[in-house]
Amino acid sequence: MLELLSPTVITRISCGTFLKSMCHQFNSGDDLIFQLESGFGLLRVIAVEENESGTVWHLMAYEELFPSVEAAERSLSQAEVLHVRKAHMALTNRAFERTPAARLGTRPVTEKERAGYQQWIENDRRVSDRSALLMLGLR
Repeated sequence: MLELLSPTVITRISCGTFLKSMCHQFNSGDDLIFQLESGFGLLRVIAVEENESGTVWHLMAYEELFPSVEAAERSLSQAEVLHVRKAHMALTNRAFERTPAARLGTRPVTEKERAGYQQWIENDRRVSDRSALLMLGLR
């Protein structure tokens, strides 16, 4: 028997599936961009872990905001001069799905970038269910 769904229900199902597949397309070393009213910001995927509770996303956030996507992309060619706003954030998959971001590119993760993640491993291992933008005080 065929069950008809309203467009609203279909949209919800499609979006949920789409978000899950989008999240898992990001990998360690990916540079991500997000948009605010005041400009574009950058996040970096430091690591992605799977555990019994699901996926844990380890992100780093840069301080700078840019007037355009192109300006943000250019800044990544000299990423060593960018200022780190937050060296490490551990997010649940649900929290990461609520962080609207797109991939700009990929670079190898450096030891310096990995330091906050290493501290997290050695210390509290807390994982937040708040989006990256909320954790940064940007929403």
